[in-house]
Amino acid sequence: MGQSLKRIWVYLVGCAAAAVLSPAQTFTTLANFDGTDGAYPFYGPLLQATNGSLYGTTAGVPGTFGTIFKITPDGALTGLHSFSSTDGAFPTAWLIQATNGYVYGTTSQGGANNGGTIFRITPAGALTTLYSFCAQTNCADGQDPLAGLLQAGNGMLYGTTFQGGAYGWGAIFEITPAGAFTVLHSFNFFDGEGIEPGAGLVQAADGHLYGTTSLGGANQKGTIFKITPSGAFTTLYSFHETDGESPNGLVQATNGDFYGTTNGGGIGGYGTVFKITPAGTLTTIHNFNMIDGAYPYAALMQATNGALYGTTSASGNGWGTIFEIKSDGLTTLHSFVGTDGSFLLGSLVQDTDGSLYGAADAGGSSGYGTVFKLSMGLGPFVKTLPGHGLVGSRVKILGSDLTGATSVTFNGVPAVFTVVSAREISTTVPSGATTGKVEVVTPSGTLVSNVGFFVP
Repeated sequence: MGQSLKRIWVYLVGCAAAAVLSPAQTFTTLANFDGTDGAYPFYGPLLQATNGSLYGTTAGVPGTFGTIFKITPDGALTGLHSFSSTDGAFPTAWLIQATNGYVYGTTSQGGANNGGTIFRITPAGALTTLYSFCAQTNCADGQDPLAGLLQAGNGMLYGTTFQGGAYGWGAIFEITPAGAFTVLHSFNFFDGEGIEPGAGLVQAADGHLYGTTSLGGANQKGTIFKITPSGAFTTLYSFHETDGESPNGLVQATNGDFYGTTNGGGIGGYGTVFKITPAGTLTTIHNFNMIDGAYPYAALMQATNGALYGTTSASGNGWGTIFEIKSDGLTTLHSFVGTDGSFLLGSLVQDTDGSLYGAADAGGSSGYGTVFKLSMGLGPFVKTLPGHGLVGSRVKILGSDLTGATSVTFNGVPAVFTVVSAREISTTVPSGATTGKVEVVTPSGTLVSNVGFFVP
């Protein structure tokens, strides 16, 4: 486990948790972890699966090895799997659902070589370990994957390890959904490209994968990089303390630029919000000042209204915040007070019902963390799984009420489809489709995807 993660774990033990509401939204605590169903949900957003439930991971109480849980949008919490160390330990990252229907994730420790694992699990809870890190000499295949996975448009899964690799400073890897593993890149402290990637990867509209390192680079404050799915690596930007240090994950917004946060540095040293173009031009958007939040550890997400949303791990009252970024600046939407959760490390996710969901890593009625919902009055929409695909490739469309759907189009081109359930449509990318929004016509109205579906 990385040193920053160890510091977080120590902090969590002392955290405890009621809600401070802004008139603009409604905040609801959906569930409180009690230790038996999980404890301390760490990084990353919850996963909205095709069955409509949300899935996540917890690091577990001391003496245990972490859990996978699911929760319905109305708050019914179920523990799906408890790790035993031999099948992995301390899952600190988010989960993804691949196009084959399985849910995939990582554990930061445990497995056959105690270097962490990659696993898949059915939505019902049957887990299979696909790969155990440190299978190669000196952990040349990587060690301590702290971040979750990405399924790219080619169907492969991609991720990072915080340590290990050929030089010991972390690695980027590719793994097939069936478990065939390849190291794409090993980070080297001495070449200035950054070290210790603690965040995951995103695939941009240009097909490249983008990510960050928490340290290293020209100024030893972390970097932003891009890498092709075949392994060609480029460092785009090296942070210096005035514009932030230790960047978190990225999100590509609908304008094509990437947005992110740093968990330190900037004016005052409390962290920043930044944007960077695909060519590498960085602009600082906001410097946190503790009163409006401090030390964001999570990536941002863009909602259907175009605004960016994120969390901070601390604030003026000490418990953390949810914030919104629009063109006119940053607004604090919710300040945690402990009983509703505290010390937020994870990103938010917008469910297709329009609400934002997230997890607080500590606090709540037992001090082990909470799951919450923030309703902003945003309407329902649809998501595609995956977000990229060639003509003829299979795509799942997720929604909240898809029963009776009469039309599916990809940027205006009609597609043949099957309504699997109220939450899922199965379809293929139609001939003539181009990059653009996916629309589904239902008896209650037309639902539009939040982001464009990318057709190479």
